[in-house]
Amino acid sequence: MALYLLYESASGYALFLGHGIDEIGQNTEAVRSSVLDLNRFGKVVKLLAFNPFDSALDALNQVNAVSEGLMTEELRNFLALNLPKIKESKKPKFSVGVSEPKIGSHIFEETKIPCQSNEFVLELLRGVRLHFDRFIKDLKPGDLEKAQLGLGHSYSRAKVKFNVNRVDNMVIQAIFLLDTLDKDINSFSMRVREWYSWHFPELVKIVNDNYLYAKVSKFVEDKSQLSEDKIPALADIVGDEDKAKEIVEASKSSMGQDLSPIDLINVQQFAQRVMDLSEYRKKLYDYLVTKMNDIAPNLAALIGEVVGARLISHAGSLTNLAKCPSSTLQILGAEKALFRALKTRGNTPKYGLIFHSSFIGRASAKNKGRMARYLANKCSIASRIDCFSETSTTVFGEKLRGQVEERLDFYDKGVAPCKNIDVMKAAIESIQNKGGAVTEDDGEKNENTEVSAKKSKKRKSKGENGVNGEPMDVEEPQAVTNGLTSKEQEMEKKKKEEKRKLAQELGQTEAPDNLDGVNGFVQEQDGTTKKKKKNKDVDGEDLQTASEVKKKKKKSKGEDD
Repeated sequence: MALYLLYESASGYALFLGHGIDEIGQNTEAVRSSVLDLNRFGKVVKLLAFNPFDSALDALNQVNAVSEGLMTEELRNFLALNLPKIKESKKPKFSVGVSEPKIGSHIFEETKIPCQSNEFVLELLRGVRLHFDRFIKDLKPGDLEKAQLGLGHSYSRAKVKFNVNRVDNMVIQAIFLLDTLDKDINSFSMRVREWYSWHFPELVKIVNDNYLYAKVSKFVEDKSQLSEDKIPALADIVGDEDKAKEIVEASKSSMGQDLSPIDLINVQQFAQRVMDLSEYRKKLYDYLVTKMNDIAPNLAALIGEVVGARLISHAGSLTNLAKCPSSTLQILGAEKALFRALKTRGNTPKYGLIFHSSFIGRASAKNKGRMARYLANKCSIASRIDCFSETSTTVFGEKLRGQVEERLDFYDKGVAPCKNIDVMKAAIESIQNKGGAVTEDDGEKNENTEVSAKKSKKRKSKGENGVNGEPMDVEEPQAVTNGLTSKEQEMEKKKKEEKRKLAQELGQTEAPDNLDGVNGFVQEQDGTTKKKKKNKDVDGEDLQTASEVKKKKKKSKGEDD
């Protein structure tokens, strides 16, 4: 059987024909030894046809299709033109070796050309790749390398295309910088307090906020020059006129030492730096809130922008966070405690970064673990909606937040929360009412939920009314009276009624004691049971006649005598 080799290069499609494959016996080691030598490999593989790409854009489209396992129209025409035609009645006497099994299966489905991809074929294609510039005579030195470099750059750019407004890397960098700024501002503010306290120690007890302290210290400068004329300006900074008067009074009786002008200038400059950092921190926080509303609006609406950004940062990306199960998300950030607990066989942690959420703090001590598990579940849903939905909306996050609030009320007051399916249906309906576009997947989910709800209603109605509108028997725990359950008492009543009906049909006033009408057995006096004989009529089975019953009675009495 002839073997053709399909090679997709950066400059075009090439088709090679393998010679002497039967002599080699498809020995992989022999092919490996002959790959390095062009003279030996050229005897095994020869170029049959080459189809160059029209442009760089055409090359990118062809390579994208091949990487996805799809056969383009150009590749179909190239194979149909250069391969032998396949007759429907006969089995093809050739096969095509390809590097990717996906493209081979697609070629076979579309054109019925048999393809194979194994170690032997891959070794042959490795040799083709090594000596490809020697097979194509018109290629100049360096042309193939330039084509590979250009195609590699364009292919990589196409693969990493993304929505600029939904880059989660910006959120990761912003939350890292925010945490660093908090630490730096805190340490710098303490340094300002310690430095300026040598001059005005009473100010620390009056002004507690770090930002306000730096602002007041820059305004006051030298305490000896502070007078009652500056009370209105101080009141604007502090926000309280009484506190401004207290500062002025404290400056008059301060125990601090005097500082030289150059020392006061350095203190003021450092206080100005702390103020600038604090203002930049506020701007960075606003930026983080804006980015979180663009990237993960539902997660931000559920758990807050800062905690949501920390979860994304710790997971590495929003996609990684969406792939995490809720159990992993629950302890995200508490890895050291988890592995220490596993090593020492102690109690594993109940929460990680989500502990900073206000929901965990509002829960009671015994319900903190339950609340963390429930909140992690909702955060997992919100992150998946944000990651994989095409439309940006906060409706799902608000609904999930309402569910968490209801769960808190359930733990505290026992109020039953709404079902998750009802909440999701309400969210989808609210999006549709607002005119927001719902994806096809969301629409299918909505239809599925409606169908399941209808089915459950039908089941309930069947359970109440039975199949033909009659009430169905529902098994309930039976009350035992006099050693018999209520169900057994009903069965005995039915037996007695059937015995009476049978006695009336037989013309007797009382039902015979030895006849069991329910099971169709006649009970003999010696304790044995015999099944009743049934006569088949046109109308069906009839009961025994009175004479037959009498004869049986006489026989049984004679046997007893």
